[in-house]
Amino acid sequence: MIAETLSFSIPDFRLSPRIDQIGVEERASRFTKRSIKTESKINGLKLALNMIDLTTLEGKDTEGKVKQLCYKAQHLHDVYENLPTVAAVCVYPSMVRIAKKALGNSGVKVASVATAFPSGQAPKDVKIRDTKFAVNEGADEVDMVISRGKFLEGDYNFVFDEIAEIKEACGTARLKVILETGELVTYDKVRRASDIAMYAGADFIKTSTGKISPAATMPVTLVMLEAIRDFYYKTGKMIAMKPAGGISKAKLALHYLVMLKETLGEAWMNNEWFRFGASSLANDLLMQLMTQKTGVYQSANYFSID
Repeated sequence: MIAETLSFSIPDFRLSPRIDQIGVEERASRFTKRSIKTESKINGLKLALNMIDLTTLEGKDTEGKVKQLCYKAQHLHDVYENLPTVAAVCVYPSMVRIAKKALGNSGVKVASVATAFPSGQAPKDVKIRDTKFAVNEGADEVDMVISRGKFLEGDYNFVFDEIAEIKEACGTARLKVILETGELVTYDKVRRASDIAMYAGADFIKTSTGKISPAATMPVTLVMLEAIRDFYYKTGKMIAMKPAGGISKAKLALHYLVMLKETLGEAWMNNEWFRFGASSLANDLLMQLMTQKTGVYQSANYFSID
């Protein structure tokens, strides 16, 4: 029934392309060797800042902590004029209403994890209720985790159907599908999981929860970007990408942007189609921007803690 609503046919996911490990790792390493001029670097730093999902996902999250994070999302460093905001603030479903009110009309989105994040180990009906609760509280975006156990068992139909049902539960909210690539282990499995997620209705595919190591890496992200490219060529539909976890330095973020532009092109170079799930990245980007502006590298003490 799901396949009948789509304008393209669903492939046999067992036939997803095999990935050349050496090749993809060598291609990813080349993006770190590009020379970036000063003006392009400043623009890149601001763009990366505008692509961040500022996140707090801890058992000790409080209303006050979420409000502080929302304030920072809108006031990253007031002494630097005309800085962009981040793209979104990501919280647990119970904190969505608080974040929504604190962000007001700022334009910063509210994202919420759901589906028994981060393990995904819950019955499907619980995951659907979790998703609907987040959306009803005001979430603009939902970050779900796939059932890695089912995927690793080879039950791809279960994974596909679950994503499709969560997508339906999202209504108008955009759906980010987290693969948890550190648990998938191989590039072949990352590619297959990417294909399943996109054909099942994902608006974004996302590397990681940030709770498992390794999280995002450039080779894994490249595999997923190439999956997005191939999907676009086959269907004409753009899918967004979100590497998450392990990206804490501005220099590395710029490498990711180079890889994004050279793999998918200019159309993806904005926060509608690319995000960083890396809260700690924000302060390093701010420090680098202040260094470019003043010539002086400021201490981290000059920037608010998330």
